[in-house]
Amino acid sequence: MKVNTAVKIGSLVLKNPVTVASGTAGYGEELSRFMDISRLGAIFTKGLSLKPRIGNRGNRVLETPSGLLNSIGLENVGLDAFLDKKLPFLLKNNAEAIPNVAGHSEDENVELCRILSVTGGIHAVELNVSCPNVKEGGIAFGTNLEVFTRLLEKVRKATQCVLIVKLSPNVTDITQFALRAQEVGVDALSAVNTYLGMKIDIKTGKPHFNNKVAGLSGPAIRPLAVRTVYQICEKVNIPVIGLGGIASLEDMLEFMMAGAAAISVGTMNMVDPDISVRLIDELESYMQNEKITDIAAIIGKAHR
Repeated sequence: MKVNTAVKIGSLVLKNPVTVASGTAGYGEELSRFMDISRLGAIFTKGLSLKPRIGNRGNRVLETPSGLLNSIGLENVGLDAFLDKKLPFLLKNNAEAIPNVAGHSEDENVELCRILSVTGGIHAVELNVSCPNVKEGGIAFGTNLEVFTRLLEKVRKATQCVLIVKLSPNVTDITQFALRAQEVGVDALSAVNTYLGMKIDIKTGKPHFNNKVAGLSGPAIRPLAVRTVYQICEKVNIPVIGLGGIASLEDMLEFMMAGAAAISVGTMNMVDPDISVRLIDELESYMQNEKITDIAAIIGKAHR
C-alpha cells in the first residue's frame, strides 16, 4: 500500500515530517557520514550570526538523567562561511536546508533573514527567539511579548520565504507568544526550545557552567514538550514543528497526534546518529500496518 508522508509548512512541502533540530546536526555534513541526508524532510542548520562566533568559554555540555545540559553560546562559522562552504554541500546532496537565525539584536536578525530569504536553494528560515537581546540587557527576545512582537514584525517584513519561529518554553504562557506570532504573519512555529536548567559543582559550590544556567534537552523534557505542543495547537492554525526528546516512533507519533505537522530530532542525533532515517522507515511501516494512506489522519488526532 502506498502512503503519503508529505507535510506542508507554510508554502514549503516536505517529503516527510522527520527533520533534525538546529544545534544537534551541525551543518548536515556531520550527519551525512551516517545517513543519506536527502531522505530527511529538512535539516535545521546550526544557529547563524552575521559574523563568526566562538561561543562560551568553560564547560559546554553535561549529561543528565535522560537528558543533556548545554551552554554552547551559539558558536558558528558566520553567514559568509555558511553561504560559501556549508550551504553548497547541503544543496549538492539534495537536502532541504533551513537555516536557524540566531542574531543578538533586532537589526542582526532582520539582516540575516533578509539575506537568507533571497538566497538560492533556501525556502525557509527558522528564527531562534531564545537568543539574548544585547540592547535590552540580555533578556531573550522570546520571553518578553512586546520585544517578541516588535522583532517578528520587522523580520516578517524583511523575509520573503517561509518564516518559522522557534519558541522558548521559558515563559508563563507560551500560547500567548504562539498567537502573537500567528497574528504577525509567521508561517509556522517550532516548539519547544530547551528548558533552562542548572548544575552545581558540589566540590566547589559553584555553577558548573560559566553562564550559570544551561539549556536542558532530551527525553527528560518530552512530556513537557508534548503538553506544550498540544496547548499551542489548541490555539493556532498555523503548522507546528514539535521537538523535545524524541527518541522513538512512539515519541514522534505522540507529538503529531498532539498537533505537530512535523517533528525535529535533537539530542538523540548525538546518541544514535542515524535515528532520523530509521524513523522515516518506521513511520511508513506503521502507516501501512494501520492502513493509514495519508499522514493527515495522524496529525492532530488527539484533538478530534
